[in-house]
Amino acid sequence: MSSPSPKPSRLAPYKEALAALSQRTRTPLPSLAISFAILHELTAILPLVGFFYGARTFGVGESVVRAIAHPEVLEIEQSKAASRLRDTWAGERFREWMIEGETRVERVGRRYGWFGFERGSKPDSNASVESQTARSEAALVSGRIAGDVANAVVAYALTKAFIPVRIGLSLYLSPAFSRTVVQPIGSTVARLFRR
Repeated sequence: MSSPSPKPSRLAPYKEALAALSQRTRTPLPSLAISFAILHELTAILPLVGFFYGARTFGVGESVVRAIAHPEVLEIEQSKAASRLRDTWAGERFREWMIEGETRVERVGRRYGWFGFERGSKPDSNASVESQTARSEAALVSGRIAGDVANAVVAYALTKAFIPVRIGLSLYLSPAFSRTVVQPIGSTVARLFRR
């Protein structure tokens, strides 16, 4: 009687695909993963800073916030294009990212004293994450987000919107980045510890 063959792991196809990718790109898999992680973070930070300064230079942060917010709350007339965008799935998603961005901008602003927040100031100590998000949503909807806060919120939302491009770019550049940056640094560090 023969014993049943071992059941293949659910991760087996992924392991094979990753091994093939490592062999095809001639880079070790750990180095490839580290390269992807570094590039993914760089493709988040650099566009965030670029979008912020672009929005600040052209003064579009407040306009975008007003265009995405609900017009019945703002009591202003908006263009048909703005209302069509606002009522779509993309407009709803962008509004969610802007609410999330406002929460993060406030946290960073309070920590470092940026965007008009006092450094080290604390929001309501009894406030939960849900209440902070609700406060951010109310600020977005009421149109009270202004200046650099609006620019930072728009930059955050645009960076989130570009995540498919960021991931693709990170995947494409990972093998070359691994060979030219990560592996040389890794071998230098390994040489230092061998001595």
